Amino acid sequence: MATLADIGVSALINIITAFVFLLAFAILRIQPINDRVYFPKWYINGGRNSPRGSGSSVRKYVNLNIWTYFTFLKWMPAALKMSEDEIISHAGFDSAVFLRIYTLGLKIFFPIAIVALLVLIPVNVSSGTLSFLRKELVVSNIDKLSISNVRPHSIRFFAHIGLEYLFTLWICFMLYKEYDNVARMRLNFLASQRRCADQFTVLVRNVPRSSGRSNSDIVDQYFHKNHPQHYLSHQAVYNANKLAKLAKKRARLQNWLDYNLLKFERHPDQRPTRRAGWFGLCGKRVDSIEYYKRQMKDLDARMALERPKIVKDPKAILPVSFVSFKSRWGAAVCAQTQQSKNPTLWLTNWAPEPHDVYWQNLAIPFVSVSIRKLLISLSVFALVFFYMIPIAFVQSLANLEGLERVAPFLRPVIELKLVKSFLQGFLPGLALKIFLFILPKVLMIMSKIEGHVAVSMLERRAAAKYYYFMLVNVFLGSIVTGTAFEQLDAFIHQSPTQIPRTIGVSIPMKATFFITYIMVDGWAGMASEILRLKPLVIFHLKNLFLVKTDRDREKAMNPKGVDFPETLPTLQLYFLLGIVYAVVTPILLPFILVFFAFAYLVYRHQIINVYNQQYESVGAFWPHVHGRIIASLLISQLLLLGLLSTKKAANSTPLLVALPILTFFFHKYCKNRFEPAFRKYPLEEAMAKDTMERSTEPDLDVKAFLSDAYLHPIFRSVEEEELAEIKVEKQKSPIQEATCS
Repeated sequence: MATLADIGVSALINIITAFVFLLAFAILRIQPINDRVYFPKWYINGGRNSPRGSGSSVRKYVNLNIWTYFTFLKWMPAALKMSEDEIISHAGFDSAVFLRIYTLGLKIFFPIAIVALLVLIPVNVSSGTLSFLRKELVVSNIDKLSISNVRPHSIRFFAHIGLEYLFTLWICFMLYKEYDNVARMRLNFLASQRRCADQFTVLVRNVPRSSGRSNSDIVDQYFHKNHPQHYLSHQAVYNANKLAKLAKKRARLQNWLDYNLLKFERHPDQRPTRRAGWFGLCGKRVDSIEYYKRQMKDLDARMALERPKIVKDPKAILPVSFVSFKSRWGAAVCAQTQQSKNPTLWLTNWAPEPHDVYWQNLAIPFVSVSIRKLLISLSVFALVFFYMIPIAFVQSLANLEGLERVAPFLRPVIELKLVKSFLQGFLPGLALKIFLFILPKVLMIMSKIEGHVAVSMLERRAAAKYYYFMLVNVFLGSIVTGTAFEQLDAFIHQSPTQIPRTIGVSIPMKATFFITYIMVDGWAGMASEILRLKPLVIFHLKNLFLVKTDRDREKAMNPKGVDFPETLPTLQLYFLLGIVYAVVTPILLPFILVFFAFAYLVYRHQIINVYNQQYESVGAFWPHVHGRIIASLLISQLLLLGLLSTKKAANSTPLLVALPILTFFFHKYCKNRFEPAFRKYPLEEAMAKDTMERSTEPDLDVKAFLSDAYLHPIFRSVEEEELAEIKVEKQKSPIQEATCS
């Protein structure tokens, strides 16, 4: 078990690592050659020009201004200058709401940390029960600061119960205020948002088929009949997945052709070659340029054959349509009401914004979506328990004393003081971080298989899966397996009736493991996030071999957006740890506070300068954040209830029973009060915007604005006559140039 010295070694390693990353970032970010890596957002917005355009050949690559190297923390105050309204305008509403999660963490945990450290630490330390159990259990000095150090039957438990009530009231108060603020901000943003295609469009799924009639005619007739005053037009959805795969393959071949042309341009005396066989590893050696040209010519021919098939084959038309209305009010009524007596037909939801549509999943039959979700749920369940094996291995690293007692032959290897401190104070957190590295990508693939049709929904579902995984494996799994390894000798030699007592005493001791994890992930991990080492290497490799035009250079930057599937669950884990251990082991709270403050600065800088969000969900993830913080509160209350029962605090334990019930009712109230603002669009707001728009733009042609907003991207390269065949009007209008804020 990690001691104070081990935690100190871990803190030193992580602080030095973070400082090295920040120093490297400070040096790399001011080099002209790296400008597009650390400020891509400004290049995309057109607000920054390359510093390599002038000066000597050396100055194009290296910053020779010595003074700038001494201001390596200058980015921190710069990140705080932009106001929240400016961030919304610059980076979008989602980014601004994402940052509010970090400020919420600071608002919640800063006063809690002060109170808990001043009140509970003296209460826990002065009890001293662990000194009597040292022969039975593996304990450290840090454990003397936790509730484990309080004697059974002690009146001191009233202090913990009182603070649990106080902290719950404070957290609920802050959650209510924040939910109210975000909901009002969302409604104000929607009211002030410029005209967007998704405001007028509804996604209709499970359109019934009829023999002898096309899908387009069925949709047109149905909405003319049931929404005669507001229905405008619809865009049929085609199964263009095969054509999209061919186009993606063609783009890869084009990149290889560009690479070889550039290579030949640099060395005209040497023609590039490759093998014509499998992955270029076998077969006859051929001219690379001619090879890729032939491959692309074959693909062009296949794509030319595939396009008319999609347009003319009735089976390629999916029972899905994007239906557009003349007004926002008409779209809101359709999206938020049941259309048919049969609740499984004509299913309507708000259409995602065009950039948010995940086109591949529109081709999935609606009936199979439920089956897919069931199969993925079972797969996630299996994955969670499969990961218990590496989690248990990580815990064995964190609890070397327990292993030494049953495996004495390991003692000479790990008994060296420095090695032991490193293994216990740093390695467990690092090992867990490595095991979790690929998991978000796996969960995102699972979410895609489920059949969600919006990228934002895919990310929220992947985030939900990751959160449940973190809850079961990282939190509960670490406690259970860690306790078993830690107290292995006690588990083996005690009677079964004593095991619950041992676990009850040992659960707070896992704070040492979580402290090391917070330092690895939340301190050094945040510093590596701002360094952007992987994007830096990839950009320069692409810039060296593939970039020929400004468009290629913009693609090479590829800043993407905030990685919600990974960052949101990680954030929620920190809320869980802070809330659970606030009363149990309050020494963990300062480490949590450092994370929230540092991560807020890092992500503020990244959102302002780096991230380019693909879509705008207008804070649709906030109800999930709120709900999981409430879940953390319930877990903390139930955990404290269980701990007090093992401590034989029969007089004080019943006082906690009411707290989970009150917390649950608070959650239900917030859900009913605020969540509709995130799920539905008020009709009075829709009517107000429509009325104002008609008065300011009486000649508005909504049909022209919506003509090809939801056309599959693969068809945007199709010639004019093919567009006419798929019934898409290509009328050019100034309104089409309007963009959403």
